[in-house]
Amino acid sequence: MDVMIRHLVDQKPVVIFAKSTCCMCHSIKQLICSYGANPTVYELDTIPNGRDIEKALQKLAGAKPSVPTVFIGQRFVGGANDVISHQVQGKLVPMLMDAGAIWIWNRTN
Repeated sequence: MDVMIRHLVDQKPVVIFAKSTCCMCHSIKQLICSYGANPTVYELDTIPNGRDIEKALQKLAGAKPSVPTVFIGQRFVGGANDVISHQVQGKLVPMLMDAGAIWIWNRTN
């Protein structure tokens, strides 16, 4: 992982790299926040070194879009499709709990 990216995700339970104009970024932020997590969000189109970070994320993610890019527990989870896949499989909440982003989850039917 790129040193710059590692520094930005270090010591943070959930980090989302996004763009302020990206609807999928907004949806992923809302999904994660809906569980009570408070992610650190870097809006790449509003910070000075956003373009450099985006290039590093593109290398990390391959040919996928660079945003949203999500890290949970300092581990690269992936983009929107990956996060939604974890959600559908019932893996997102345990990942958030293991990372210390949420402490308790009460599933209601």
